[in-house]
Amino acid sequence: MWQVVRRPLVRELPRQRPGRVGDRGHFSSGNLCRGSVQRGLHFEDIHRGLDRSQIPGLRGEIAVRPHLLLVGRLGVHRALLRRCLLVAEYRSGRFDVSENVPPPANVKVEGRFDLALGMIDDVFVAQRGVLGTALFVGVTVWGVMSSFFYIAERKNPDMIYCGAAPEYCFEDQDDVDTSLCMTDEWGIVDCSAAGCPSRDGEEPCYNVYRSIVNASFWTLMNLFGEFALVDQHNVWGKVLGTFTAVFAVGVFALPVGVLASGFEDQIARRREEKRSQSESLIATDKPEGEEDDGVVGDESTLRGRVYNFIHRERTPAAKAVKLYSHVLIVAASMAFMFETMADGAWRTLLRAFQFLSFSIFTVEIVLLLWSAREDPKYQSPKGLFGYAKRFIRIVDFISIFPYWVGIVTVSETGPGVFLLLKILHFEKHSKAFTTFDDVLRENMDVLAVTGFSAVLLWIFFASILYYTERGSLDDEIHLYYNTIPNAMWITLLNLSGECPLAHYSNVGKVIVGIIGLFATAVFGVPIGILGAGFEELVTSKFEDTPDEVTDTDLSSSRRTGLRGIESACYKFVNGIGSKAATYFELSIYFLIGATVTIGVVQTVPGYEDWLSGVETLAVIIFTVEYAIRFIGAGADPEFANGCSGCVARVKYVVSFYSIIDLLAIVPFYIAWMMPGSWVDAHDEYFRMMRLMRLLKLDKYVPSISLVDDVFRLKRRVLVVACYAAVTLWVLFAGAMYIVERNDDAMEVDPLPLYGCAEDCSMSDRFRNYFDSIPLTGIHLTGDFPLVQYCGLGRVVLFFVVIAAVGVVSIPSGVIASGFAEIVQSKTKGTDHSGDDWYDIKYKELEGQPPPPSRLGPRIDALQVKAKEYLDGSEDPSTGEVSRTKVSAAGRFLFFALIIANVAAVILESIPEVDKAVGNAAGNFFDVFEAWSVFFFTIDYILRLFSARKSREALYSPWVYAITFFGIVDLVSVLPWYIQVVLAKTGHAISGDEAKVFRIFRIFRVLQLEDFVIAFSKLDNVFRASKDVLKATGLMAIIIWVGSSALFFIFEENNPNFRQCDASVPPVGTEKAPGCYDFESTAACNEFYPGMCSQAVFTSMPNALFFVAVFLGGEWGVVDFTWPGKLVCMFLCVAGIAIYSIPVGTLFDSFGAVVGLSEEEEEEEEKEGEESPLLGL
Repeated sequence: MWQVVRRPLVRELPRQRPGRVGDRGHFSSGNLCRGSVQRGLHFEDIHRGLDRSQIPGLRGEIAVRPHLLLVGRLGVHRALLRRCLLVAEYRSGRFDVSENVPPPANVKVEGRFDLALGMIDDVFVAQRGVLGTALFVGVTVWGVMSSFFYIAERKNPDMIYCGAAPEYCFEDQDDVDTSLCMTDEWGIVDCSAAGCPSRDGEEPCYNVYRSIVNASFWTLMNLFGEFALVDQHNVWGKVLGTFTAVFAVGVFALPVGVLASGFEDQIARRREEKRSQSESLIATDKPEGEEDDGVVGDESTLRGRVYNFIHRERTPAAKAVKLYSHVLIVAASMAFMFETMADGAWRTLLRAFQFLSFSIFTVEIVLLLWSAREDPKYQSPKGLFGYAKRFIRIVDFISIFPYWVGIVTVSETGPGVFLLLKILHFEKHSKAFTTFDDVLRENMDVLAVTGFSAVLLWIFFASILYYTERGSLDDEIHLYYNTIPNAMWITLLNLSGECPLAHYSNVGKVIVGIIGLFATAVFGVPIGILGAGFEELVTSKFEDTPDEVTDTDLSSSRRTGLRGIESACYKFVNGIGSKAATYFELSIYFLIGATVTIGVVQTVPGYEDWLSGVETLAVIIFTVEYAIRFIGAGADPEFANGCSGCVARVKYVVSFYSIIDLLAIVPFYIAWMMPGSWVDAHDEYFRMMRLMRLLKLDKYVPSISLVDDVFRLKRRVLVVACYAAVTLWVLFAGAMYIVERNDDAMEVDPLPLYGCAEDCSMSDRFRNYFDSIPLTGIHLTGDFPLVQYCGLGRVVLFFVVIAAVGVVSIPSGVIASGFAEIVQSKTKGTDHSGDDWYDIKYKELEGQPPPPSRLGPRIDALQVKAKEYLDGSEDPSTGEVSRTKVSAAGRFLFFALIIANVAAVILESIPEVDKAVGNAAGNFFDVFEAWSVFFFTIDYILRLFSARKSREALYSPWVYAITFFGIVDLVSVLPWYIQVVLAKTGHAISGDEAKVFRIFRIFRVLQLEDFVIAFSKLDNVFRASKDVLKATGLMAIIIWVGSSALFFIFEENNPNFRQCDASVPPVGTEKAPGCYDFESTAACNEFYPGMCSQAVFTSMPNALFFVAVFLGGEWGVVDFTWPGKLVCMFLCVAGIAIYSIPVGTLFDSFGAVVGLSEEEEEEEEKEGEESPLLGL
């Protein structure tokens, strides 16, 4: 029996044991200002009409800071009012405080804390209507997905964790082979066969999904978008993981999204208030080279001529030299980049070019400083120093001085990286970072408040996690929480939305969950302010004018004169004119979906020929379709505009869609006619061409074709935003390369593709500048799959988290908003209310009495009583619902029964509880379930019976049965009856099967929908956003499937992801090659049968799972081949943003359907503002 070596893929720790599961790669200042709620005081009221004489101890004219307006509705006690106003400033910049008032310096921090908490309070108040609904949706999704993950993974040996096992388990082995462990019917793990037996009743190894309680933490991480165990899920776990990444993450994110939207609204309101008080908020910096007084140098002197040449740039020669300087900046930067990977003569040549470039740049800065004295402002030493400390001159000095220091000290490549700062010279043309400076100054007050809150949260949670995790038996957790500085590094990532570590203590899991659920929203505010403010200013400064796009009218006169077979073919293939044409078009839809599915499944070993006959039939039909389109091209307005039929067909053949069609069908015929040819030998790769058929759907649902419209709509904003993003990417990539190229402190997994099979470190990942680019790009998307950085690396990444992530994400956000604008403009006039037949019919029944019962007045009276018992009585005039004591008691008991059933499902999943109760007939859980089903069944029957008196059921039992509530009520009891019938008919039900039936009880939580309206409105949400969903949904699918195919092709045999039996050497000889010496995993298995395996990207379904996780912003693996790195960078730049548009659309629609309207909130605020200042 050989031992599987399960090495971590991403999250590693130094010298760790290989093979373990999860080793991977009472005082509130705010209450001071709230006080006792005796006055309905608004800070808006203070700003509008508060007289200074009413505030003892304050003399002089005051003006409340605009950020006080963010605090909102607070009950302020008169005695505490002065404390709240101490953060006010005098317009004169000075103030006088009586001896009874504490000095401002002593309450500066406290004031910021008050304002921070006040802003949070205001957000909760403003969003209270939709937040409760969103929380119900999120918690329900969490509970249901936790239950399903529990069922799927409870017996997965790869999920057995022995990282905190006692030392006796590792006396004779380096690790516990979890494949030898057994899981009993209760879910208790026994690893005696693997050398780790249970002693003193303890369970040294356990499945991390052993109960719903345990599964809830990991599911919570997944719903945050974090997949710490991404490589260890079984097939069903990957199916659930894909569903989570694609759908559930967006639904679960609704509560955080609501809070984020609330903060955005508050900040927008603050900006509007501030703009109304100031004539100009944004300082306009003049471009470099333009002096304030228009000084012209004296042409009779050398310094004057030099000044006019390099400062004024008024002659063609001066402009040419400036252009040459810009080209030299790019060339010298590229020389540095390539030098990091060059050797020998090439390295010498590149260093010589850098020396020449630095010499020229040095002469340039000397001439700039020397000639600047031509301007009277800079003739004195103090004036010249003022010129030298301008931003761009500081950039020049920092980029050049370290290089010459390195030359003198005979340093290595390092100093050359500072040359990358020279690309900031292009700021003159884009004004990107000048805009960023405007954002900082405009939002400094809010940034001070929210940034202070974020720092408090950071220190607070880092300290708590240090105390809870410093004694962890898990080597990785202990390593990163053994000191508070280390704890602050990981906590910083947690607060940014990351969870790179996994195996926390129970208390630690609770804290990490709180961080993810609530603290991230607060911590992300200052980062969001920077990013959103930058985007807003860039968009306002460089607003694009959309190009006029002439839509093609398929019913135009150009088609009315067409005759013959061409017109008939064109109409038929486009589904025009007949039912046969419509059916043919629908069959093409179906075949595209079917063949894409077949192509995905056929990549799974053993299913290579699955439904190959269907594929052959599909190719024939697609060939016929192509022929019909070819003939009909002469009648297609896109190709036949003033052209002959032959020219139109030539245009069609070279068109985008024609090429897609040919690539999807021609390889099939080549392989069929030429067996054994190169095409036939690479059939598995050409099969991936079938996936390109998805692009054919763009003919019917425009998506890919909208890309050009988006870039034309947002071109100017994209240029500025991309310059800022690329500049930061380039600079941070260089910084990460410099600080990590010699980092050998921590051991990581083998990286044979990078030339390291054993004793690898981070330096092997950062071998050169270009290796640093994709890893830095991943971090700039906000994901941190790698955490084993040195101290300087963590400092660099701190700035990535704080500043760069928000800026670099702007191009993606611009692209995403562009898609939404384009689609919405094309669907303008469409009803986006989300109402369907039910909503329309419900409105029609308003004011109509329920129909009488067909069984007579007695039954009619019983139906009315049943309806009043279930739903209460509604007053037609006021709409208020009243209940009898019996009805209220029944409603409360039903609510309690639902909660008790959910608790029973959770308790029964705990192995110790389940074992204590046992499986004998008449056990507690069986009896409780039987009684619960009895009451739920009665409730279901009563609702069916009283549906004739329920407007919500449209006075129809059938309508009730097929609506959300009816389906939920049926699903809550039906599995129990099925299980009983199967048992009575002699069908034996295993323990695992019984758990599957019982787990469906978790759906009873949806019966709480009677108390919180949420899920019943999801169909309205989908209808309200269907137009954007169709276009962007197809785009998302294309990106998902296409990227998965590329990753599968490029990474299928990546040795970085290869695992071999312990008996196979990592690197061998020519006669006995090692695990990483083979070009493919299949070749390795030919030499070592059954001893080699690939961890990821083993098939298209496997690749689809991982790419779904990537597109959610979680990079579970990062050590790609170079083609894979290019795909990775595409997803970082645009793919993730486009893929997220459907989820964002659903969020907006959810808020519109179930949230409070903006008009209602504005009316409430207006009423509040009109209230008098009582007692003042």
